[in-house]
Amino acid sequence: MTHLTFNLLAAVPATPTWSPSVGLIMVTANLFALVIARYGIQVKGVGPSLPVELPGLFSGFGLPEFLAVTSFGHILGAGLILGLAQAGLL
Repeated sequence: MTHLTFNLLAAVPATPTWSPSVGLIMVTANLFALVIARYGIQVKGVGPSLPVELPGLFSGFGLPEFLAVTSFGHILGAGLILGLAQAGLL
C-alpha cells in the first residue's frame, strides 16, 4: 500500500454510538420523510398494499411507497446523525 492509501484510511471519522438522541433523530427523519411523501407522491396505492392500515395522514400508502419513503428517511437520518456528530453537537 502507498502512503496516500494509509492517509485515506486514517481520515475516516468515528461514528457515534447508539443513544436515545440518535434514535430520536432517526425517528424524526423518517416522520419528516413520510410527511413530505404524503404531499409529494401524486399517485398513491399502486402495487401491493400494506398488511395493516395506517392512520390519518399516512393512509393510502402502498408497500412500494412505504418502503421507498422509509429508505429515504433512513438516508436523511444517517446524514443528520453523521453531520451532527462531526460538528460535535451529538
